[in-house]
Amino acid sequence: MKVLVGLSGGVDSAVAAYLLKKQGYDVSCCFMRNWDSALNNDTLGNNTLNNDICPQEEDYNDAKKVAESLGLELLRKDYISEYWEYVFKNFIDEYEKGRTPNPDILCNKYIKFDYFLNYAFEQGFDMIATGHYIKAVDSNPRTYYKALDQNKDQSYFLAQVDSKALDKCLFPLGDIVKEDVRKIANDLNLNIANKKDSTGICFIGERDFRKFLSNYIPMKKGKIIDIDTLEVVGEHNGVYYYTFGQRKGFGVGGDKGPYYCVGKNVKENILYLTSIKNEHYLYSDSAYINNINWISKLNVDGKKIQVKFRYRQKDNDVIFKKISENEAILSYPDKIKAVTPGQQAVFYLDGQLLGGGVIDKTYLDGVELSEYFDNRVLKNGK
Repeated sequence: MKVLVGLSGGVDSAVAAYLLKKQGYDVSCCFMRNWDSALNNDTLGNNTLNNDICPQEEDYNDAKKVAESLGLELLRKDYISEYWEYVFKNFIDEYEKGRTPNPDILCNKYIKFDYFLNYAFEQGFDMIATGHYIKAVDSNPRTYYKALDQNKDQSYFLAQVDSKALDKCLFPLGDIVKEDVRKIANDLNLNIANKKDSTGICFIGERDFRKFLSNYIPMKKGKIIDIDTLEVVGEHNGVYYYTFGQRKGFGVGGDKGPYYCVGKNVKENILYLTSIKNEHYLYSDSAYINNINWISKLNVDGKKIQVKFRYRQKDNDVIFKKISENEAILSYPDKIKAVTPGQQAVFYLDGQLLGGGVIDKTYLDGVELSEYFDNRVLKNGK
């Protein structure tokens, strides 16, 4: 079977390629380049501009060395315009609405498991493979579970991928822990054996995020209001640059701090904060989810399932109530902190990945949180 591995220049995809070759697959590799700083006006907040070589090209050189070491062909494919159109424009649009999107999830959905997958088929490959930590079980139908290495599990980031696309991908790291991945790479004397894991935005990398975002959404000063006292406690540079639950970076001091971000009014350019003593403003008891993508065909309507509302969060028990095929209400009477509109809610049942959707609205006692804060301010004439 001919397999095309997405080789990123990191240790995970390198070891994935090695394991597949060892298992007898006919393996080739492909490096994807999806971001061009010069073309995309990525100047403010980019600390890599003065380097002799940009990070993407460093990754490509690392991928070339890995492919040479493993005796594998390396192809190269650019998806700069596709990434901008299907991932980055959505990213900016969501921030302009005051929400907090997850570009890594859209990158998987549109780039790795759509454009790249179709490219692999066009080149005569039977399957693709990646270095994601997720376990695929070849039952009928194929099912997906959290990886053995729970600390590295990446099933959360694959919840929006079409199940038919997932079925065409091999995941060699599902039953291996990161420590062993590093050991294999060191035993093979691979140049990236101890390379730091990539962080930051998918295919863009680490940035001074507020400055980076200001390349695309201009700064606009506005009021910061303490939602408990309704006092104006400071001035911000733009509500887009803050996210629900954020605890630092407001430039607001005093004996009432530290503060949390509990909301924002984009139209009026107002940022709502609360003292840590009043963090109950961060809690909701239900959420409306839309744009749901189903990976499993299990019927969970009216049942208790587990949900992650952000990547590093523990599983939360919720009751799933179906509205339509791609809409649902999740209820969690014990309340959960900082469920954030724009982020993904990813569904599980006993470790099996069911699918996921976008958190559109959150509620407490039947009142949408954003409306609650706006109404509280308006009632008091602020």
